[in-house]
This record gives sequence, C-alpha cells and structure tokens, in this order.
Amino acid sequence: MSRFSRILLSFSVVAIAVCGIVYELLIASTSSYLLGDSIWQFSITIGLFMSAMGLGSYLSQHFEKNLIETFVFVEILLGAAGGCSVLFLFWAFGSGESDYRFLVYLLTAFLGCLVGFEIPLLLRIFEEGTPLQKNAAFVLTLDYAGGLIGSVCFPLLLLPSLGALKTALLVGLLNVTVAMGGALVFRCSRLLKGFAACSLVALLALLSGAGSAEAALEQRLYRDRVVSDFRTPYQHLVLTRYRDDLRLFIDGNLQFSTLDEYRYHEALVHVPLAFVQKKREALILGGGDGLALREILKYRDFSRITLVDLDPAMTDLARSQPDLVAANKRSLFDSRLKVLNRDAMKFLEDPSGAYSFIAVDLPDPHGESLNKLYTREFYSLIKRHLAPGGVMVVQASSPYFSRKAYWCISDTVASAGFSVRNFHLNVPAFGDWGFVMASKKKIEGKPLFPSVATRYLNRALFPTLFAFGEDEKRLPVEINTVFHPVLLQYYRQGWRNGE
Repeated sequence: MSRFSRILLSFSVVAIAVCGIVYELLIASTSSYLLGDSIWQFSITIGLFMSAMGLGSYLSQHFEKNLIETFVFVEILLGAAGGCSVLFLFWAFGSGESDYRFLVYLLTAFLGCLVGFEIPLLLRIFEEGTPLQKNAAFVLTLDYAGGLIGSVCFPLLLLPSLGALKTALLVGLLNVTVAMGGALVFRCSRLLKGFAACSLVALLALLSGAGSAEAALEQRLYRDRVVSDFRTPYQHLVLTRYRDDLRLFIDGNLQFSTLDEYRYHEALVHVPLAFVQKKREALILGGGDGLALREILKYRDFSRITLVDLDPAMTDLARSQPDLVAANKRSLFDSRLKVLNRDAMKFLEDPSGAYSFIAVDLPDPHGESLNKLYTREFYSLIKRHLAPGGVMVVQASSPYFSRKAYWCISDTVASAGFSVRNFHLNVPAFGDWGFVMASKKKIEGKPLFPSVATRYLNRALFPTLFAFGEDEKRLPVEINTVFHPVLLQYYRQGWRNGE
C-alpha cells in the first residue's frame, strides 16, 4: 500500500468517527426538540447506536473479498442516510409520536450498524505489512480522536452556525467525499464511482435548498405562519402569527398567545402585588418577552425594576419585533428598567439586592436545565433577596393537567422557609393555570385590589382565584431538589397522563 493510500485511509478513520458522533448527536438533539425529555433521548440514542455498532462489527467478518469496494459502498450508504437523517426525522414526526419513535430507533440502528461495519474493514485493509497490535492501536487512536473532534465541533460550531439540517447534509457530504476519494485512488468499479457521484450531487442539491427546506419543515410544526425564527446558543425561538394572534414558542413549547396572555400576566403580577404594601424595587426572573414587565410598570411606586433573562436574543426580540413590541407596550424601553442577560441562579448567588416583589416567570420545567430553577436550592436563594414584607410569585404549571407537578412546586417553595398561598385561573391557550405566591411571613390581611387598569381581573373575580376544585386539590408529593429532581417526572407524567 502506498503512503498516499495509507494517509487517505487514516483520514477516512477520523472522518468516520467525526461523522458517527455527529449523527448520534443530531438524532438525540432533534428528538429532544421534537419530543422533549433530553436525558431519555440522548441515553437511548447513544445506547442503541453503540449496540448497533457492535452488530455491524460482527457482520463485517463475513466479508472477506473486495474489502476496499465494500468499505466505499458502506461509506456512501452512511453519507446518504446520515445526510438525510434530519429530513427523515422531521418527516417521521408528521406520522405521529409512536411511529416517530419506531422510525428514529430504526434510523439510529441502521447508522450505528454502518459505522460499526467500517472500522473492522479498515483494520483488515491496514493489515498489509503492519503487525496487528500496532495496526489496531493506530486505527483506534484515530477513531477516538475523531470522536473528540466531532463532539466538540457539534455544540460549538456546527449546530449554532448551520442548524441541524445543514449540519447533517454537510457531514453526509464528508462521508461521500471520503468514499469518492477511495473509489478513485483504489480504482474501484465505474458503478461504484457513479453511485458516489450521484450521492454527492444529490446531497449538494439538498444543501443548496436547505434554507427553504428548513423553513418548510419548521412551518409543518406550527399551525400559524412563522414570522420570526431564531436558534440561539440557549434555545430555539419561534414567533407565529394568525390575524391578531401572535404566539411565542421556545424549543417548540408555547409560551403565550396575545389573544389571552393578559389573563396570565395580570394574575402573575397584580394578585401578589395586592399583598405588597410598599412597592419599591421589583425583580423579574425570566419574562424576557416584556409582558410581565408591562403589568409591573403600571405601578408608578416602583423606582427600579431588574429583569434577568439568560438569552440576549429573547430581550432583543422583545425590543425589536414590531408585533411583540406592540404587545409589551415598549416596556423594555422604560427608564426604570435594568436588563441583565445572566443565568438566574448565578445572579441570585450574589447576596446584594433586596426586592419588595419578585416574579419568577420561567418556562415550564420540561427539561433538566430548567429543573434547577424550580428547586429548594433556587427558592432559598430567592428568599435572601426578598425584602421584609415582600412577596414572591412563581408560575407553576397547571393544577389540573399536571397536578403533582403543581403541588410539588408549591411544597418545594414552602420547604425553603416561605409561607405560601396558591391561586389559579383559566387561560384559554393553556387551560387551568396555577401560581404559587410566597412571603417570609404568613400572607394574610385584606388584599388591596389593584387600582391599575386590567382587562380580566376585577373585584368580584379576585377571591375566587384562591379556591380549588376537588380534582385540583393537594396531593402528597416529594420536594424537588438539585440532587433529587422529582419535578421532571411529575411534570412529564402529568402532561402525558393528566396527573
């Protein structure tokens, strides 16, 4: 084997490892986006992919002749299937969740089998004039190095810059280019060269139209027209619009509809503020859309308001997107506001700052990264920043659809040393929605109904918000902590089964 041939095969080993790990991460991240539950998606994808690699390695022993041509053929198959993997997953999702799960497992096993098939082939191709021990060490070293390259490039470069669809197509092109190089250098059959060339052309054609394809695939996931679509280092933001209905989705989950968001935000702000005598400084954790802020700004008593939202893209969108700016009434331009794009827990770890009102307006705890913001540890940090006589409020999901999750949040807040009161209301876009109000001392006394303008709340309705039906009342639950994240299970179980 010539030195050039050996260099080409060495590059092939690295490329296979890079592509293999990227395909795994693409499948797991796309499934997490479409279905949620990222721990499950990553665990099952990695486990199934590696098991399939073992099967591929076992099957490769039955191929004894034409090893180069077999390797080139498998590499073309891997590039074509892997390159089209994200397109396939979005198509499969349209078939329903149960069909999607079967198809994604099938795709994962197929790609894993192809990757596992190739490494033993390359070991045998490298055998010429090289001791097995040295040969195996060399190939496996390249394989592990490629795995590291792929795992680092995926989150830092590929996904943020290109998105899932273009990443898959680009990595597929890498596979097929390696195959084409092998076919030319080792003078494979014209049929195999033609197969490689056709695959290259097809993937290039798909890549050239990837922008419009992405838009079409995204639109399939939403009922209304997509007007803004941003993938940030932290999340995927999508705004849709139908007539007067503007909707925000974060990672595929609905955050608000402008047809009824005022119900949610009036309850979040005005109900707890009815129990706050001295309104001086306010803190909003989350709420980067500016809608909760809009309600707080109705109180001229507040001299300073701090909004802490992790993603600068969210607060930038709330300042620049015309429909959203109209909905939040330009709240992010108010002179009393200070915006900090920081992690909420990191912000609270600084002991300075006391607030008479703290609103925790975060997305639901549907993922591991959000769970820490619903733990006893998080609420203990909030307690240090709550001024005497101040009140904190947490949006806490639905006491009807996710009953255990709601009461878990309530009991977790109480476990941090707060006195709590629970209330809820109907938000048509979400159904029955619950909140937990908390203070360092017992919340009692006659509430001062807000003198500000409201579209939903009124004096007659106010006392009814604190009454719960029999099918919404407290259930025995465990406390949610960083080390024992039971809320994730309660939340998923609730929205899946209505518990």
